[in-house]
Amino acid sequence: MSPKRDFYEILGVERGATETDIKKAYRKLAVKYHPDRNPDDPTAAEKFREATEAYEVLKDPAERQKYDQFGHAAFDQGGGFGAGGFGAGGFDINDALESFLRNFGGFGDMFGGGMGGGGASVNRGHDLQVKVELTLDEVAEGARKKIKLRKQVRCGTCEGSGARAGSKPAPCAQCNGMGRVRQVRRSLLGQMVTESACPRCQGRGTTVTDPCTECHGTGTLRGEETVEVRIPKGVSTGNFMELAGRGDAGQFGGPAGDLRVVMNVAEHPVFERHGDDLLLDLPISPADLALGARVEVPTLDGRVALKVPAGTQTHKIFRLRGKGLPRLNQGGQGDQLVRVIAWTPQDVGGAMKKELEAVAGRLRDQVPAPRRDLFS
Repeated sequence: MSPKRDFYEILGVERGATETDIKKAYRKLAVKYHPDRNPDDPTAAEKFREATEAYEVLKDPAERQKYDQFGHAAFDQGGGFGAGGFGAGGFDINDALESFLRNFGGFGDMFGGGMGGGGASVNRGHDLQVKVELTLDEVAEGARKKIKLRKQVRCGTCEGSGARAGSKPAPCAQCNGMGRVRQVRRSLLGQMVTESACPRCQGRGTTVTDPCTECHGTGTLRGEETVEVRIPKGVSTGNFMELAGRGDAGQFGGPAGDLRVVMNVAEHPVFERHGDDLLLDLPISPADLALGARVEVPTLDGRVALKVPAGTQTHKIFRLRGKGLPRLNQGGQGDQLVRVIAWTPQDVGGAMKKELEAVAGRLRDQVPAPRRDLFS
């Protein structure tokens, strides 16, 4: 007989692994090598049995301490494997399957009901999604939004149970109120035990024999609900919030789904957003660019003064520190960028035209010639 592999090596964890790490490692291997998922691979059952044997020891602190001190020799004299109670040499595939079902409830619990879970997963309400429109000012200040939802709500007549007033759901006769049924079948590997949601009660554990006349036994009705949402500062289009339990009510008293609130920020007529920074195009006269000026600039906080030095060229960008948007969940603020753009009069006549003609020649002489190397 070949020597047994190290239990830590089988599960792929370090000797100092936590109980959570050990449980996660076993779940991963159990899903991968479960005989029901590998009917044509005879080695899968052995790997599944091996992983379960290792888990039964390492999950129990007392058994793990014995194993760490003495290794496999701690169990060679007929000792039991932790809470599973499997003696040396008696740990077969059926023991492994029973242990798997006892610890995790089968595939249904591991995958949230996707392969036959309990009633809580089967009867959970649908998740919902709603879009919230925001202005740039609301992004800067934060906001509270009231959202009216059309959704499934709990029936007030039966309080979500689905049973007529004065009655209550009865335990399911097929699963005896457990919500789950086991099936034992024979295969080349021996007896295989599987567990799934009860087909009669759909995993609820109860059946409604006298249904509510208002909701017809489902426990939910189509209705409206208003949800108030606090929007933090600094959100962007596409950011979202998950509100647990604010989706559709679950049938037959099951848990409600979740609500996802997606942000959509409208474009601003003046400011252009670049992350946490804002860009503003500020028209300014050529004379002020040439001579220098002190101008007022609009910001989300009000108007501030900006000094434009003499000789500033058009499209020069100035930075106003801390005048942008709040940084989401970080603290601090972005900046406001001010791009000055020379404004050219379109209707020039009379005295203004004569004045411009008087200086046009002198200004024309100061314009630098294009660099020759750019055209070579």
